[in-house]
Amino acid sequence: MAEPGVETRTRSSVITARAAATFDPVGRSVATARAFVRDTLHGWGYADVVDDAVVLTSELVTNAIIHAGTSADVLCLRTEDSVRIEVGDRYPEREVPLQATGHSFAGLDSENGRGLLLCSALASRWGVEYTPTHKQVWFQLDLPQRPVGTRSASPALPTALLPVADERVRVAVAQIDAAGAIAVWNPDAEIVFGYAAEQVIGKPLADLAAWPHTPGIGTGLAEALQLSRWEGSYGIRGADGRVIPVYASHLRVRDSQGEPSTVCLLVRDTERAVLQTPQRAPVTESRTEHNAADPFEVFIGSPAPDDLDGLLQRTVERARDMLDGDAAFLLLATDDETELEVRATTGLPSARQRFARVPVEAGSGRYSSARMPAVHEDLASVPGSVPLLGSTGMRSVVTVPLKVEGRLTGSLGVAAEAPGRYSNEEALRLQFAADRIALAVESARLGELERLRRGSLSFLVEASDLLAGTLDRDQTLALMAQMTVPTLATWCAVYTIADQASDPYLSYVLHEDEERIDGLKALLSKIAPPDPVPTPGARIWTAPGQAAQRAALLASQRELGWGTASPVSAGIGTTLATAAAVGGETVVLPLVARNRVIGMLTLGKPSDDHFRQEILELAEDLSRRAALALDNARLYSERVAISQSLQRSLLPPEMPEIPGVEVEVFYRAAGEGNEVGGDFYDVFPIRDGAYGFAIGDVCGTGPEAAAVTGLARHALRLLAREGFGGPAVLERLNAAILDEGSRSRFLTLLYGELRPQSDGSALLKVVCAGHPLPLRLRQDGTVEPAADPQPLLGVMDDLELYEQMVTLDPGDVLLCVTDGVTERREGTRMLGDDGLAEVLAGCTGLTAGAVASRVLRAVEHFAAEPASDDMAILTLRVPEPQVS
Repeated sequence: MAEPGVETRTRSSVITARAAATFDPVGRSVATARAFVRDTLHGWGYADVVDDAVVLTSELVTNAIIHAGTSADVLCLRTEDSVRIEVGDRYPEREVPLQATGHSFAGLDSENGRGLLLCSALASRWGVEYTPTHKQVWFQLDLPQRPVGTRSASPALPTALLPVADERVRVAVAQIDAAGAIAVWNPDAEIVFGYAAEQVIGKPLADLAAWPHTPGIGTGLAEALQLSRWEGSYGIRGADGRVIPVYASHLRVRDSQGEPSTVCLLVRDTERAVLQTPQRAPVTESRTEHNAADPFEVFIGSPAPDDLDGLLQRTVERARDMLDGDAAFLLLATDDETELEVRATTGLPSARQRFARVPVEAGSGRYSSARMPAVHEDLASVPGSVPLLGSTGMRSVVTVPLKVEGRLTGSLGVAAEAPGRYSNEEALRLQFAADRIALAVESARLGELERLRRGSLSFLVEASDLLAGTLDRDQTLALMAQMTVPTLATWCAVYTIADQASDPYLSYVLHEDEERIDGLKALLSKIAPPDPVPTPGARIWTAPGQAAQRAALLASQRELGWGTASPVSAGIGTTLATAAAVGGETVVLPLVARNRVIGMLTLGKPSDDHFRQEILELAEDLSRRAALALDNARLYSERVAISQSLQRSLLPPEMPEIPGVEVEVFYRAAGEGNEVGGDFYDVFPIRDGAYGFAIGDVCGTGPEAAAVTGLARHALRLLAREGFGGPAVLERLNAAILDEGSRSRFLTLLYGELRPQSDGSALLKVVCAGHPLPLRLRQDGTVEPAADPQPLLGVMDDLELYEQMVTLDPGDVLLCVTDGVTERREGTRMLGDDGLAEVLAGCTGLTAGAVASRVLRAVEHFAAEPASDDMAILTLRVPEPQVS
């Protein structure tokens, strides 16, 4: 005789699809079977019944594999209005518990028979079929009926209870094309956001949207625009730069040509009731009599939210309604099961509690552990027993654990303002509901963690690339702040420590709302910085919040005229806004590089908000990378400053005025850091109207080359002023370089003495020791070398150098360069001596400065790549006499 709810065959329906799989008798097959059923039903578009089907399949396959010890055959059958799943094993002798008989079900904690118990509770129909070698349990889940016409409606309300809106509600309409750019912008959008249509059409919506996003969690703007329908809150940056909170409804459409686009309806967030879809009432379908009162049917509803936050929020709302409570809360356990993190509440100040943590074991005794169900008839008699409900007015509470495979994953509680509201019967009902939802919550939590970890890895990789791409200290500070706000925190401040004897200095402040930055900076400047503790990890810093509260209180008192002659206080709005901005949790992470604290990274949340642990761990990883990047920037800045200072010390402080001769020098150091050493030049007075000039190039760069450069420049001046001629000066300099031993470097040098003549010409004595030859430009445009090559310095002991006489007539130019000019390359081409002579030939009639500028410009334009070698250009010109 058939029992209610148990059938041996299903109703006649047309099967439109089928999928089958066999799973080996090993533990991991249960998870594989769940994934098989979930993927199959999602592929069929049956998301409404996926959760129930997965739970039932998991229990039945567990019975087959774990308890019966045989392989399991899973068959999924699709019809137009239902789905049937069959699970078979090779162990036919099994007891079938039935309702409405004297035969009792197994206990809630019993493994035997729980799968059939759940079939009775969740399935529209179910049954068991036996053969001599097999047993097959099947269940059928009917799809919820979709009402035609009214989608949702609410009762008539008194006028005082209606949502508040502006005098005229404006609905901004923006249509976004397939590329994410704005294609339509209606007049209401122009009024609400301040942009004319021609200012925004063609621009990506992402340029205007302030999208709240945490790495790996939630949907980004680009993803939201691709969904068939999306509804929620974000911000639009108006024409005045302020972020306007909006509530939006997106609908994906396609035109007559098949091109997709997204229509976005947006209202101010305070007017969200205009667009917001009311929560769908629980689906109540006609079931057999024994299923009508089943709490599972009204607990989650259909379809279940597909995101963790939505699922948790739906859970607490349904738990509160199920036990007729005033508040409900759900906490998730940390990985080590030592703490519980508040993730969803209703009827409580959720903003204050979200992501706050409480210990799993609060003390001794049964009711102090979240691992066991507990009923508190009156919290007033045991104050502090449920820390989450402190100062909330709740008097009685029932809490039950969420467990998956014996492991604590969370805690679900319902509270009431009256004492004595709950008993063990309510605890049993809530525990039954918690067991129903635990698997779905754990699955969604693991999915969120996986997305977070992937997003965190991508975030850290991008952050590392950005930090490694600059060695500028200020830019590194800005990058640190911009990577944390708003991704990890609402605001951040970076303190730096110059050395161990210095106090922390507030170097950078950033808030997601630019109008809050000045107030935040002023607040932080008035309080003592956090202590530079090297201990890794985030630590709570309460000083900003306390200071902001004091400032807000004083500002309010001044506004009311308490204790002051002026009843009105300017800037109270800014003070209150700053207090709200830093009123949440504030944490400090040390910036440690090379075993030294070089600063602190401070992250903050707005009023009554908390950081979740995963975000703090991500911030800690970021702080380690940022500290090393900041220290590298500091070291690089110090090195550049030293290098530039030393380079300046190796060059003459100023050029002397030589009567009757124009002198111009250009010097370009190659490399981002302007490495010291390399090329040098000098022009200096000797005696009796004579002047010395030199241009040289030391082999290599760095400190060794700089030492030879300094030796050469100062030795030239000293020896020349002692009366030595050019060859004697260079021979003694050669000996001094060789005396440096292993620190010596060979040196190419052009040295000369210049003496202006009374007839307007200039007499030069020149020695060219291994250096590019000086070029002489005559008035007729001819160019010729002005000296012969001789051995370079720093190689041989015995040098026999000689000087050559050169006369520069009025209008003549002497051009002296280093090899960075002549060896300028573009692929296989090189400028060379001939190319330089060709450039110089076109400089007839130009001043010394104009000649040097044209040569430098020709060298720079010769190749697209920046110069890889230092360049020095020394130009001497005897001007033509002025015609009166």
